[in-house]
This record gives sequence, C-alpha cells and structure tokens, in this order.
Amino acid sequence: MEEEGRSRWPSVLVVVLAIVVLLTSASSRGMAVSSPDEAALRPALAVKAPRPVVIIEDDPVPAGPSGPVKESEPVSDEYFDDVAFLGDSRTEGFYLYSGLRHGMYYYAVGATVESVFTKKVWVMPEGKIPLLDAVAQAELGKVYIMFGVNELGWTKTDDFKDQYRKVIERLREDHPEVQIVLQSILPVSAKQEEKKTYVNNERIAVYNDVIEALAAETGCYFVNVAEVLTGPDGCLPADLNFDGIHLNPEGCRIWLHYLRTHAVG
Repeated sequence: MEEEGRSRWPSVLVVVLAIVVLLTSASSRGMAVSSPDEAALRPALAVKAPRPVVIIEDDPVPAGPSGPVKESEPVSDEYFDDVAFLGDSRTEGFYLYSGLRHGMYYYAVGATVESVFTKKVWVMPEGKIPLLDAVAQAELGKVYIMFGVNELGWTKTDDFKDQYRKVIERLREDHPEVQIVLQSILPVSAKQEEKKTYVNNERIAVYNDVIEALAAETGCYFVNVAEVLTGPDGCLPADLNFDGIHLNPEGCRIWLHYLRTHAVG
C-alpha cells in the first residue's frame, strides 16, 4: 500500500503543473479583460473640467437724484440756453407767457407721450415732422418734459408709464449725454373739478406719482412744479389760469421762477 501511494505523486504533480501552465498561457494572451465599468470610466478621467461661464450684465440704469429736485439759489436765464422744452399746449403757454426767451420749445396742442413719435405737427423746411424727430435735430444739453394732462383718460396708468419710458429712451438714443427733467402735471381749477370729468386733480395726483417713480427708475430728474401752483383747496388758483387748465401770464411766471430755483445738474 505504501508503495502504491508513492507511485501516485508523480501523476498529481503532472496535473498541477499542467494547470499552472494553462493559467500562465491565458494571462500572456490577454484573456484578463477589464470590466465594462472600468472601461467606461477611463474616457471620463481624460475630460478637462469646463471653464467657468462669465455672465456680462447689461449696463445699469443711470443713477438719478432721490426724490424731487430740491430748492436752490436761482439761476440766470442763460441756464436755459441748452434746454429744450417738450410738451403739449401747456408748454406752448409757457413759451408765450412766461417771459423766458432762452431755450428751445417743441410743443403741440393735444400732444401725448404716444403722438410725439408719429403725429406730424412740427413745421420744418422739408415739411411737417413728429415732435421727437424735431428734437433729434436740436443741439441741447437738457430737456424739460411735461406730458400727462391729455393722457388722463387712458384706461391704465401702466400704459402711460410704459409709453413715457419710450420717450425717455428715444431722447437718450438721439442725445446720449442729455439731462432729462420730468415735470409734474399741473393741477386744474375748482371750476374744472366741478365738471366731473377725468381731467381732475385726483387723477392728476395718481399720474404724478407714476411720473416721479419713472424718474427714479430711469435716472431722470423730477421737478414738482405742481406744488407751487396748487392752492389751499388742492386746485389751481382761479387768478392763475384762463380756462381752468391753461395758465395765464402770472401762472407761467410762477412756473418759471420755480424752474429757476430748482435747477438740475
């Protein structure tokens, strides 16, 4: 029995050696393949991290004064040499009756923040053109605007505000360095109030809040002329107007004095 057991050892060794040879041969032929997960990870390791994205913001709205322009020492009439007054029939009255003979005047009866773009009312050698087209041809440093009384019947104040903003944008497009002054809408008389129309002081007060807010949002100046032309009853005094809406010479002179003592820039 002992002899027989010893005779089996060579056979066992042969088998073990054969297995070792087979494993070594398989390894040398590349049979040990990486797992699919490992292969999938390799391309990702070679990808560079993306560069950070730089967001360029639009130019900020130009900063304007906080609140209405405050009272200051009166300026001389030469201050108005580079001023363009833009507005409706009330601006026409200012031109006719204030006594100021400096500056430029662009106005039309019934003008609104909408009609100034398209309605051909301003006479030029080549024919009539819209008010904003006329202002675009002027050399100016400041523009004083008064609109709103003809828009009081508009259904939404947002429409008025949005359209007024377009006027401001157009002026800056034509004159990038211009200083823009938004004037408050002037009050109407007690007699006009009695007519119970949309042209009333309550409605005007709402629109003036809109104008002041728009001035702050767009970096314009807001000059509250209405405060000096409003009587104790909240109305335009009877001795300062012709028809309850349009100022007479005395009213226009008060308006001018207010502008002289509330200069901008």
